[in-house]
Amino acid sequence: PMNLLTEIGERVERYGRVKLLKHEDKLKLTCADKPLLEELARQPKLRDYLGKRLDAKSFLIEPGHRGVLKQALINVGYPAEDLAGYTDGAPLPTNLRGVTRMGVPFHVRDYQREAADIFYAGGDVRGGSGVIVLPCGAGKTVVGIAAMALMQKSTLVLTTSITAVKQWIREILDKTDLSEKDVVEYSGEVKQIGPVTVATYQILTHRRVRGQGSGVRGQESGIRNQGAGEDVTPDLLTPDPCPLTPEEYPHFKLFDERDWGLIIYDEVHLLPAPVFRVTANIQARRRLGLTATLIREDGREGDVFTLIGPKKYDVPWRELEGKGWIAEANCTEVRVAMPDELRMEYAVSEWRNKYRIASENPAKEDVVERLLALYEGKNVLIIGQYLKQLRSLQ
Repeated sequence: PMNLLTEIGERVERYGRVKLLKHEDKLKLTCADKPLLEELARQPKLRDYLGKRLDAKSFLIEPGHRGVLKQALINVGYPAEDLAGYTDGAPLPTNLRGVTRMGVPFHVRDYQREAADIFYAGGDVRGGSGVIVLPCGAGKTVVGIAAMALMQKSTLVLTTSITAVKQWIREILDKTDLSEKDVVEYSGEVKQIGPVTVATYQILTHRRVRGQGSGVRGQESGIRNQGAGEDVTPDLLTPDPCPLTPEEYPHFKLFDERDWGLIIYDEVHLLPAPVFRVTANIQARRRLGLTATLIREDGREGDVFTLIGPKKYDVPWRELEGKGWIAEANCTEVRVAMPDELRMEYAVSEWRNKYRIASENPAKEDVVERLLALYEGKNVLIIGQYLKQLRSLQ
């Protein structure tokens, strides 16, 4: 509908009308539209972060307010374009191999190179923060490695599990000239800090319990934050009103252990809420998010946009499939009606409960059974949202 197209256009045009720029040793918020700036200055959500008035078009901003101000601006409908620049970070010469350690010829695919180049933007302030969206199997790890080679800086990689940590380390060593002493693991199993450090979200969000040390050995088999029923860790789903303290989150010190030139957030759609909050404090670091989807169950896509950066690049999976870069897929949506006895419960439930009731719809079990019969003798992967649902399918 034309009114929807108009609304989309108006919303998109708001980005960049407000800018964050460097101003001596601080920042300034500028807006060429004076009435708009006056309107924003009167917003209760923004007032606390605005410093003294510099002129009719700008306010002084404390560097520590950079992240929370951007969050406040997107909440009032005017996402800021952050052009305040970044700290350089510690240098780390990094070169891509032409032949991997495994002896296989290696080159960065065109779309992977393009994604890394767009993120880096030649080192300009318009680059250095943003999200790359690529389908599963398209080689997002290689995009991160290519960005490291462009940056030539010490890098912190945050990912979802021990398995992913091992994969990142293996890929970096296989495809760059970095050595084992350069690329280390920081997890519940091993806590090393080096020029390239690969850590899990779980270790960062581990909370020290009274009388307990900071180790979390054996607790990081996989991330648990996107509506996994009884596996949900509330701390990862909702913002915590309590301040982030070294005593409460002892491993947040990792963000300050080295002069990171780049922080890579793997599977950024799973980024836990406490990491959002610490990311708000490190806006001077270059930040790269990698994901196959920007949709989050907790609805915090706006925080990904403001704190990690806007989407800089994506390629539809059909395009990559057509070029043979990822396996061919046939996708079919089967809609399953809800049994009468659940319809009333669904109708009167809160949204979160509605989602769970629909996800655990027992009528889906019959569909799964028929599909398994149809693909008898084939390898079948069943992905469910809740453990109760999966157990009933066993």
